[in-house]
Amino acid sequence: MASINTMTVEFHHQELTTDEDKHNIWNDIIIQETIPTDKIAICICDMWDQHWSTGATERVAQLAVKINEVVNAARSKGIQIIHAPSETLDFYENSPARKRLLISDQKELKKLRKWFLSFKFPKKKLPIDHSGGGSDTPQVDRYKPNTLVWKRQIATIEIDETVDGISDSGAEIYKFLKAKGIEYYFIMGVHTNMCVLGRSFGIKQMSKAGFKVALVRDLTDAMYNPAQIPYVSHEAGTALVCDYIEKFYCPSMFSKNIF
Repeated sequence: MASINTMTVEFHHQELTTDEDKHNIWNDIIIQETIPTDKIAICICDMWDQHWSTGATERVAQLAVKINEVVNAARSKGIQIIHAPSETLDFYENSPARKRLLISDQKELKKLRKWFLSFKFPKKKLPIDHSGGGSDTPQVDRYKPNTLVWKRQIATIEIDETVDGISDSGAEIYKFLKAKGIEYYFIMGVHTNMCVLGRSFGIKQMSKAGFKVALVRDLTDAMYNPAQIPYVSHEAGTALVCDYIEKFYCPSMFSKNIF
């Protein structure tokens, strides 16, 4: 019998309880699980080659180096890697990794997309204000906010065409991972308060679709300007969003569990 590779992961979430004085408080809860690696997928969200915000582009370039290290380690352990650079799939038209996730039955694809659109989510106000796009470098941005300047995933993150998948469709990713028996879905990339939460392959949707989702907390970044509410540093703003996700949507984890 072939040996089964496993990974021990600490999942962090927050639970609302009361203290001895009957005041509501959030408690940090850590649950440790040992998981077969062939039950895990990692999704890399919107790590584009270019962003309309200079600050975002710079941070993605820094983050990509670590993500590539983690993804290579994960792949060597049998973890399925999904690259999800939204709105760039024309670039990957001839990629085997892209073709691997295509659903040829258009009726099935339409049905799955309709199912994804049916998901309902409670309205929970984000802890940061990202109105206007949330860029922290408005004085040097080369492009107007929300301009689609990205063409592909940043090249720093390697794609293994023999085993990886490429898609920006929650329906496609869902079908592919379900067929492989994947149960755990770890998401990393940008931006935590926008795409990581809200894309069809993001935290909200994939949790509703039945996967055990976790945010890789040290491999994400928010789109946030410290000149906006709650007037904290960029790093603190990202941390607030991660805390928010732990409270209302899914646990987080750290990339050290993957090595």
